[in-house]
Amino acid sequence: MKRITRREVLKKFTAGVSAAAVLPKINLDKGFIDFDAPNSALQVKTARKPLVRAAFVRPDVERYWLGWPGTSFDIRGHQVQYTKILTDAAKKFRMDLEIIDKPLHDSNTINMFLESLKKVPPDGIVIVSMSLNDPAWGNINHIAENHGEIPMVVFSQMGTSFTQHLQGTRNIRGVTVGATQDVGWLNFAMRMLNTIWQMKHTRLCIMRGNKTYDRQFDVVGTTIHYIPRSRFPEELKKTEITNEMQDIADYYESRAEKIVEPNREDRINAAKNYIVARRIMEAENCHGISMDCLGLVGDRQIPCPPCMAWVKLLDEGCVGTCEAAAHIAVSQRLTSLLFDRPGFMQDPAPNTVKNTLMAAHCTSPTRLDGFGKSHEPFILRSHSESNIGVSPQVLWRIGQKVTIMQFTNSVDTILLGTGRVLGNNDTPPAGGCRTSLDLELDGVPDTRDTKGFHQLIIYGDLEIPFKAYCELAGIKVVHI
Repeated sequence: MKRITRREVLKKFTAGVSAAAVLPKINLDKGFIDFDAPNSALQVKTARKPLVRAAFVRPDVERYWLGWPGTSFDIRGHQVQYTKILTDAAKKFRMDLEIIDKPLHDSNTINMFLESLKKVPPDGIVIVSMSLNDPAWGNINHIAENHGEIPMVVFSQMGTSFTQHLQGTRNIRGVTVGATQDVGWLNFAMRMLNTIWQMKHTRLCIMRGNKTYDRQFDVVGTTIHYIPRSRFPEELKKTEITNEMQDIADYYESRAEKIVEPNREDRINAAKNYIVARRIMEAENCHGISMDCLGLVGDRQIPCPPCMAWVKLLDEGCVGTCEAAAHIAVSQRLTSLLFDRPGFMQDPAPNTVKNTLMAAHCTSPTRLDGFGKSHEPFILRSHSESNIGVSPQVLWRIGQKVTIMQFTNSVDTILLGTGRVLGNNDTPPAGGCRTSLDLELDGVPDTRDTKGFHQLIIYGDLEIPFKAYCELAGIKVVHI
């Protein structure tokens, strides 16, 4: 973290060109497999880090007299506390941070700050409100209205804003406000700004068709890198069985609650899928992978679907998405960056008798509480539609609050809602995929009206922080 003066901001010059994402080299030698920590590919590696500029809006005094937050409010002590939280977050998320220590308190300091945003645009802005006395919120609103296209977060500790103060920043694209007593929310503010930058520098590999080309989504900025689906079976044929594959198979065998259909050969083939997927990701410089595997399985071009490989990728913080679904791959990437936990892509099937939703698919992550956390119980099953390979049936926690989210195909709108896990379905007697949940949805009177398909199910009540991120990133939110 660098503390700078207003004059230094105006003199500073930085290159605004972002480098392409560079993944760390994958070491496939003995000892590479780490089952208890997220993979380092979660964070994008570029020629420079995202830059955040932070400032404090308050009167330029040593002590307040009357008015909120009150005479007892330790101005310098609070600013030191906010600075430490921002600095620690910048270090954690590998961001560059510039803090303007002198308060923004009049038209001159506000205009100089706005000028600095034009001359040396940062990748994110943090404004800390430290008083509700005029003209503090008038100054904050002026910055919000004139900050340009840079994502901007306003933090207002309780006692520094009333209802009327929070109206001016509403509905301004790229601005979100955190009014809370929890000063730790500043950490999440930095995480949101980092996530916006990371999403813009993310590349996801989609294997379908027979052409190689790139597509970039306008709002989030993520690049979708399409390559021929034939690449996967071609790489499989060139890959010999290694000790790493044996280790992966051993891991899932030793930790499974039980093994039903898959034999040892199935488990080795499933592990080989993972190694091949990682090699393709490295070769194509991508942070995740998605493939429409059913055609390859149907034509017997691969010995088993990549279900278990995708599970391991998701548990590491990477993206492993079924059915070459680019918008769902982007959804998984966002979830991993914003909340340090994976999402479960599923097929929604309404139960009209109980008015619940059956959410089922062949690839559920196991570390649902978060990367590096303990895994949920799982059973090794076959891929139900083909009855070959390995598809772990993950047993979700009964009563767990969950969030349902999904980018629409255009990746400019998120479908969002919450619910609760009522139970896990076995197949058979139920039909469908191996991991199968019974969900109660909040605010959906008839589950037949549930919007979307392949929505992610995520542990936790994340609706409010998702909405804050979407405000900041310019993404529309529609209730599920």
